[in-house]
Amino acid sequence: MDVGFCLRSEAAGAMRTALMSAENLQLTLKAEPSQEERALTHTKRGPEETHKAGNEDLKEMLESNKESLKLEAMKRVVGLIAKGKNASELFPAVVKNVASKNIELKKLVYVYLVRYAEEQQDLALLSISTFQRALKEPNQFIRASALRVLSSIRVPIIVPIMMLAIKEAAADMSPYVRKTSAHAIQKLYSLDPDQKEQLIEVIEKLLKDKSTLVAGSVVVAFEEVCPDRIDLIHKNYRKLCNLLVDVEEWGQVVIISMLTRYARTQFTSPWKEGASFEENNEKAFYASDSEEKSERTEAEAYVMDPDHRLLLRNTKPLLQSRNTAVVMSVAQLYWHLAPRHEVNLVTKSLVRLLRSHREVQYIVLQNIATMSIQRKGMFEPYMKSFYVRSTDATHIKTLKLEILTNLANEANISTILREFQTYVKSQDKAFAAATIQAIGRCATNISEVTDTCLNGLVLLLSNRDETVVAESVVVIKKLLQTQPTQHSEIIKHMAKLFDNITVSMARASILWLMGEYCDRVPKIAPDVLRKMAKSFTAEEDIVKLQTVNLAAKLYLTNSKQTKLLTQYILNLGKYDQSYDIRDRTRFIRQLIVPNEKSGALNKYARRILLAPKPAPVLESAFKDRDRYQLGTLSHSLNSKASGYQELSDWPAVAPDQSVRNVEVVEPVRARSSQRFSLSGPASSSESEEQSSEESDKTSSDSGKSSSGSEETSSGSDSQQKKKKKTKKAPQKKSKTAAASRCYLFLRGKMVADVYSRASFQVTAPSFGPVKTYELLHHMTGKGLSAKYHFPRQPCLHQPGMVAVQVTLSNGSDRSLEEIHVGDRSPASLNIHCFNTIERLEPEASVTVSMGIDFSDSTQAANFQLCTKEDGFSVSIQPAVGELLMPSSLSEQDFSREQGKLLGMNETSATVAMATANASSQAVKQRVLSVANVGEVPSGAPSISRRDVPPGPLVMKTLSSVLTTGSCRPSPRAPFIRDDGKRSRAET
Repeated sequence: MDVGFCLRSEAAGAMRTALMSAENLQLTLKAEPSQEERALTHTKRGPEETHKAGNEDLKEMLESNKESLKLEAMKRVVGLIAKGKNASELFPAVVKNVASKNIELKKLVYVYLVRYAEEQQDLALLSISTFQRALKEPNQFIRASALRVLSSIRVPIIVPIMMLAIKEAAADMSPYVRKTSAHAIQKLYSLDPDQKEQLIEVIEKLLKDKSTLVAGSVVVAFEEVCPDRIDLIHKNYRKLCNLLVDVEEWGQVVIISMLTRYARTQFTSPWKEGASFEENNEKAFYASDSEEKSERTEAEAYVMDPDHRLLLRNTKPLLQSRNTAVVMSVAQLYWHLAPRHEVNLVTKSLVRLLRSHREVQYIVLQNIATMSIQRKGMFEPYMKSFYVRSTDATHIKTLKLEILTNLANEANISTILREFQTYVKSQDKAFAAATIQAIGRCATNISEVTDTCLNGLVLLLSNRDETVVAESVVVIKKLLQTQPTQHSEIIKHMAKLFDNITVSMARASILWLMGEYCDRVPKIAPDVLRKMAKSFTAEEDIVKLQTVNLAAKLYLTNSKQTKLLTQYILNLGKYDQSYDIRDRTRFIRQLIVPNEKSGALNKYARRILLAPKPAPVLESAFKDRDRYQLGTLSHSLNSKASGYQELSDWPAVAPDQSVRNVEVVEPVRARSSQRFSLSGPASSSESEEQSSEESDKTSSDSGKSSSGSEETSSGSDSQQKKKKKTKKAPQKKSKTAAASRCYLFLRGKMVADVYSRASFQVTAPSFGPVKTYELLHHMTGKGLSAKYHFPRQPCLHQPGMVAVQVTLSNGSDRSLEEIHVGDRSPASLNIHCFNTIERLEPEASVTVSMGIDFSDSTQAANFQLCTKEDGFSVSIQPAVGELLMPSSLSEQDFSREQGKLLGMNETSATVAMATANASSQAVKQRVLSVANVGEVPSGAPSISRRDVPPGPLVMKTLSSVLTTGSCRPSPRAPFIRDDGKRSRAET
């Protein structure tokens, strides 16, 4: 204690001296030492005391009134959690800050609570009301974090609260919160499986979500809660296929796995073709021509389901993913679902994964080993990718060796055997032994090289390495069983090496060969038995068993020389320590030595011991792994893991595919800023009267009259109600006249009179648009791509149509035939189609013209762009400005006609321009780039008018007022007026 006190006194004195020196040097030092300095001046503490002291400091900071200290403390706490240290003691101090108004602090608090809410359930329950309030926070991350903490409290009593929170979060506007609700479903299900039915309802709702952020998470919940409810997937199947490319990577893995199981239950097997898809398609020798024809017709009868093809087509781009798990998932999908001739598409992607880390290599090589057994041709072009490198780990080397052995055939066996000769010399003994086994497999599978492999293995018997020699003996023993009569010299050579071999398995193999073929080495076998009698007690059990067998066989074939040796060995075995040896000895004695107790058993001794034995079949260890789905843990372990779901067999008859059809309900669109409406300034009741009046007067023109009355929006209704309150009398007075005049302008009854009176004349557009829109991507169109633009020229086919030019290109390596326009949606859509293109060569393009009647609305024109084999759904969405046609008009006529227009629909747009470039000509160019209108000269320098003729009359007044950085309209003439519509152009 005195020493410690002296040290602290000296430290304090040194500190005072430093302060005095700093004052003389005009430097500033902290009068009080920091926390670290105080720690240095204190006596040394143990790790537990230091940890407790640190926790106390953090508690003080968390309980302070300063937000900055709390935020710093929470950052340090989260850092401790990240390092794996226990911070559970701080739970009471942290949970007090859950109601903080600081968003950053609140996020860190929720991160902590997610980690420790399950351990500190009682304290977490005290703050449950705070979590419930946080579910209503405007910040989406706070709402999601609150739900995450709530679902982490594993207490059955709050299950109803969790269920309510999940249902509310599932309907949240934020996709991030909906994603979190999908994660919470799994936690709630593990806590209370009785809630399954309610959770399935939430899952069904989330499966309809169109957000890519939610898709992966809800499929995970589906797989956890109700993987057998395939009926939930029917309506969402096509949506999931189309969203797959944009889903986050781990979501892609889960969705692909689920869709693989789904496809195996809903589609017929694409492997039925036999003649079309089988690799080995040799006609049977006695097969008749009629059988061949019938098989051919069956093969041709198979037509792949479009939804089956949709899945294969949409997963193919994911083979280029940077995530190895995604590539592996697509590979297993193609392996289990694709026609056999399309499976080769995954080969290059799998080989690419071999450049990844060894953990990835191990899994990929396991799957390739399984695939290469059934489909050698897939990986044979990439055989060099499986050559072993010196830097590879042993388990990687063994798998590559397995694949090379699977790929061996008559054409490449010489190359593979040369490679194996190098591997035998490896310093890795386990790998060298595996190489010898691979050579034995090659010799068994390819009869042309059996002798060559056998001679090579015999040469290895003189190797200095005992492991190599022992493995060679074992493999030679198996090979000799296939051709025993031709290799008696090899058996003699192995007998000479018997004394030098110490590995028990190799010694047992030589003894087995001596006993099995003792009639071919009648002089050597007894001598080997004599040597074994001397060392019997020191041998391993496996060697002792083969010694007893050898003695029994020699007793039956050469009893004169071996009778006494056999009795001696049987006596030794009778008192051996191993009960296996003792049992075998008693059995052999009763079998071969006749006595009163043995009965008639010894009559069958020769038939039992000297019976011909079938040659062993050297097979791959991966031969039976194909019963598991590729890429799964069960496949990797070669054992069924918990939670593994087996792939079902293909159905004999495909289920009804109409279950995947989804009725597309066209939404009733409100009158937006880019849509023309045909309603006037009257109230909702007046618009109804107008619509009924129109329908009565235009019953003969029903195809065109329906669009006007159905496009009245809620926004216009609210505005009309306000106006009705302020100006009731004038509206009632002019209701009939206004409605009839608007109708006459719209329907063209007096359009000719107006045009003749106002001197309308259609003019050429003064601005040619260059913007091109994509209609069909080449990957979606199987090589066919299409782009379109609006040429702003009058449509030659029909005046009311908008001209559209479409450029079709063939990006595939084959010709496309019979390109034409197919079905339209809705069916009443008026389209003038281009003539059918009979043939489009690869890398060729052609431009065609179309006419589309958009009915003065920006509703998309949906139709099918078809080839001879396929049809692709496409959509052309027009901008408001492309629906117009410019015309020539005097200023007086413009003003007169403008005064007659009654509509009040507003279309607004903002064009930002730099002050330096805001000249009159530049402003005009910017306006013309947005709308296809004509210019009416104006007497006022800042006012420019635009007008368009036929169809609904549209007029626009543009007042340009130059300001800093932008040009805006003056309040005098801010509106673009059209037949019953008002639109403001901000320029």
